[in-house]
Amino acid sequence: MTEADKATPLTHVAQVLRLGDPSRYRDHTYINGESLYFPTGRVYGGQVIAQSIIAASKTVEGDRLPHSIHGYFIAPGDIRQDLLFDVETLRDGRSFSARRVNVTQSQGAILTAIASFQKTGQSGVEFADPMPEDTPDPDTLTSAKELMAPYAGKSAFADFYAQRSPFDIRHISPTVMLGVDKDSVARDSGRQMVWMRADGHVDLPQAMHRAMLALQCDQVMMEPVLRRAGLSIATPGISFASLDHSMWWYRDVDINDWLLYVQDTPTAAHGRGWEPPRSTTATVILSPPWRRRP
Repeated sequence: MTEADKATPLTHVAQVLRLGDPSRYRDHTYINGESLYFPTGRVYGGQVIAQSIIAASKTVEGDRLPHSIHGYFIAPGDIRQDLLFDVETLRDGRSFSARRVNVTQSQGAILTAIASFQKTGQSGVEFADPMPEDTPDPDTLTSAKELMAPYAGKSAFADFYAQRSPFDIRHISPTVMLGVDKDSVARDSGRQMVWMRADGHVDLPQAMHRAMLALQCDQVMMEPVLRRAGLSIATPGISFASLDHSMWWYRDVDINDWLLYVQDTPTAAHGRGWEPPRSTTATVILSPPWRRRP
């Protein structure tokens, strides 16, 4: 049995996020990367954000970790093509470093992002909101993989979550994924809570854990808008993508442990929604365009 035969979705993701060897020219560092499979055929937004974090991390001192990233998606990417990460050094200060990352394919730019890094070991004021009360234990919930297995073959998204997702996803509220054979699901407030962790175990540097968190959270980012609109992932004519993606890390991350995502969507207009999921580990804000074609 070869190493490729033994690969799992999780280990494959970890390998893709490692990227290639950097090549430096003046204030720029160039790094090549490949794409993961995604049902839309386009480059998965969470993947390219995660890779941008790693690309930028390769250009800073080892005692500095990413604490925030802000990215704008410019055009869809093609999963059949490799990616080129152009990392520009903006500043290296005593405590913080800033990097601009431009990601391109043959058709041009697909993402531009700025990432900021902080020197580890710095102290200051620290507090956090408590966990939501009466939160069910994740071990008592059914995984998305199990929920979607009966629908495999009926939807590309069902196939992805049943067979290819590198994460164990467990919804506390009924998931909009279960609408794969329906036109819509019941409307509600859009608020949802989801437990997630790696589907397996990885031993990786902290920067990689933070990058994988960016990839992980993007797997459920669109759901609050769909939930509030009474739609499902498989609603006929539905289309969605990422316009911009911002993320802040407050503490070290262990992707192997259960992480609770608390999500809501306060507004949507002009084909755009706003979704800020929160935890005491990180905050993520995504602005996705989504439309339902007649």
